[in-house]
Amino acid sequence: MKIALITENSQAAKNAIIHEALTEVAEPLGHQVFNYGMYTAEDKASLTYVMNGLLTGILLNSGAADFVVTGCGTGMGSMLACNAMPGVFCGLVIDPTDAFLFGQINDGNAISMPYAKGFGWAAELNLRDVYGKLFDGERGLGYPKERAEIMRTNRGILKDLKAATCHDMLTVLKTVDQGLLKAAIAGERFAEYFYANATDQEMAAYLKGITG
Repeated sequence: MKIALITENSQAAKNAIIHEALTEVAEPLGHQVFNYGMYTAEDKASLTYVMNGLLTGILLNSGAADFVVTGCGTGMGSMLACNAMPGVFCGLVIDPTDAFLFGQINDGNAISMPYAKGFGWAAELNLRDVYGKLFDGERGLGYPKERAEIMRTNRGILKDLKAATCHDMLTVLKTVDQGLLKAAIAGERFAEYFYANATDQEMAAYLKGITG
């Protein structure tokens, strides 16, 4: 699985801590981690939580990523922005129990975490435990197991509902504020990671076109 990490400006100084915990857990399980930044608080390309959502939509809908790990101070803003995107199902995850239940019941494709609220001593241990619950083993099995089928059915209904209420991602790219879009993909490693992994060539071509 291709896992993308996105960190917004207020929490950019913690990117290295988050990235280290994520790679320590995910890579031994056979997953690839792509760090889209921000990498430091001084990065030239600055991401807001709104841009986190837009970038998450781009990565998941293009096939450049299979799962996105993002967040902000409380995790709320990034979660809301992510869920505004077509095809993105983002959960607010604070602890390993949240991660386990989100993976087994909702089986979404993105999580948003709080990196300021409650992020204190031994926070990196909580991160590792969260990622372990998310990425080790099969997701979507249901909890409790006897309700697995109804949970699977509800996930399908939610997916259909979102498809009916959202535009496709290419339409989003063409109609969203183009300055916001350019800023969201201005990270120093975006082009390196995205164009090597994206499978939706129409989306890739459009983004290349607006960045020259």
